Amino acid sequence: MSQQTARRGEAAWALAITSVAGFMAALDNLVVTTALPAIREDFGGALHDLEWTVSAYTLTFAVLLMFGAALGDRYGRRKLFIVGLSIFTGASAAAALAPGIEALVAARAVQGVGAAVMMPLTLTLLTAAVPVAKRGMVYGIWGAVNGLAVASGPLIGGSLTEHVSWQWIFWLNVPLGLVVLPLARLRLAESYGTGAPLDATGTVLASGGLFGIVYALIRGNIDGWTSATVLTGLIGGGVLLALFVRHGIRSENPMLPMRLFRNRAFSAINAASLLMFVGMFGAIFLLSQFLQTVLGYSPTEAGLRMLPWTGMPMIVSPVAAYLADRFGGRPVVTAGLALQAVGLGWYAVIVDPGVSYAAQLPALIISGIGMALYFAPAANLVMSSVRPSEQGIASGANNALREVGGALGIAILASVFSAQGGYGLAQYFVDGLAPALWVGAALVGVGAVAAALLPGRTGAGEQAGAVPAAAGTEARTHAGV
Repeated sequence: MSQQTARRGEAAWALAITSVAGFMAALDNLVVTTALPAIREDFGGALHDLEWTVSAYTLTFAVLLMFGAALGDRYGRRKLFIVGLSIFTGASAAAALAPGIEALVAARAVQGVGAAVMMPLTLTLLTAAVPVAKRGMVYGIWGAVNGLAVASGPLIGGSLTEHVSWQWIFWLNVPLGLVVLPLARLRLAESYGTGAPLDATGTVLASGGLFGIVYALIRGNIDGWTSATVLTGLIGGGVLLALFVRHGIRSENPMLPMRLFRNRAFSAINAASLLMFVGMFGAIFLLSQFLQTVLGYSPTEAGLRMLPWTGMPMIVSPVAAYLADRFGGRPVVTAGLALQAVGLGWYAVIVDPGVSYAAQLPALIISGIGMALYFAPAANLVMSSVRPSEQGIASGANNALREVGGALGIAILASVFSAQGGYGLAQYFVDGLAPALWVGAALVGVGAVAAALLPGRTGAGEQAGAVPAAAGTEARTHAGV
C-alpha cells in the first residue's frame, strides 16, 4: 500500500470517527426537549427540574469547553478525546438508567463534562489527519453532520420517546460510543498543542459564577426573589464572574483574555451570539412542551413540526453565505437576528390553546431563516475579529458564550413562564408562554442592535481570505448548530 493511499485511509477514518463523536455531542443539546413531557410524567418533576435536564448539560459543556481543549493540547489530543468520549458514553448510560429526576440531572451534567473534553478535540484531530488541499471538503462534511444532529435533535428525541421510551434518547449514545472508542485508539494519530499552562483558576471562577446565577434564576419564582438562596446565587455568582473578568485581565495565561473584548468587532459579535442563544434555546424549551402538552401532538409530531425552524439552516445557509460574501457579514447577521426576534414576537401574538399549525408555520419559518442568516457569516466575523494566533481562543470563547446563552435562556424564559402561568390548564400554559416569548424576542432584538455595531465591510477582518476555512468551520460547528 502506497503512502498516499495510507494517508487517505487515515483521513477517512478520522472523518468518520470525529463526525460520529461530534454528532453525539451536538445531538444532546436539543434531543431531550421533545422528551420533557414524558420525563415529567414518569418522574413527576416540576418545571425547575425539567430546566436542569437541559441546562446541566449546556452549562458544564460551556464552562469546561476551553479547559477541555487545553487539556488535549497539553496531554495528548487522542488520549483526552478517548477520555471525554468514555465519560460521555458512561454518563449517557447513567442517564438512561436514572431512577429519578435528581439522578438524571447529575448524569446530564457529567455528559456535559465529557462533551466539553471531546468536542473541541474533534476538529484538531481531523485537521492533523487531513492534507491541507482536502480540508475544505472534509470540514464541510464534518460540519454538515453536526448541523444535521441539531436539526434532527427534536425529531429523533420525539420519535424515540413515542415509539420506544424516552430513555433511548440516551441509550442511543452507548453503542455509538462503544464502537468509536476502540476505533479512536487504533485509527487516530496522537498530537499535541503548545503545552500552555492550564487555567484552573479561571475555570473554577467561571463555573461557580455561572452556576450561581443560573441556579438563582431557576429558583427565583419557587423560593422568592428575596430569599437567601436566590440572593446568594445572584450576588455570589456575580462576584465570582467579576473575579473571572479581573483574572482575565491580570493573569498571564487566562482561559479568556479580556483584552480581546477591547476589539469592537469581537465584543459585538459575541454579545449578539450570547443573546441569540438566550432567545433560541429558551423558546425551543417551552415550545416543544406547548406542542405536546397544550396542542396534543405526539412527541414525533412535535419534532416534525419544529423542523421548519431547527432544520431551516440546512437549506438557507448556502444562500446566507453568498449574501455575506456579496454584501458583508454585518448586514446578514443583523438581518438574521432581527428575523429571529420577529419570529418569536409573531409566535407570542398568535399563541393560543387552539392555534392551528398553519398559523404557527410563518413564525417557525421566519425564525428558521433568521437562524440561518445568523449562523452562516457569524463564524467568519468571530474569527476575522482577532489575529490568526488568537483564533483558537476566539473560537472557544464564542462557542462557550453560545452554550452559556442556552443555559441562561432556559432559566430566564422559564422564570418568566412560571411567574405568569405554568402547567395545568391549557390557558394557564399560554398565559406564561406568551410573555416568555416576548422576552426572548426582546433579547434577540438587542442582539440585532449589537450586530449592527460591527465594523463595516471595509474592516480588515472581512477582506477575502482573512479567515482560514478551518477556523470558520470550527467556530460554527463547535456550538453544535
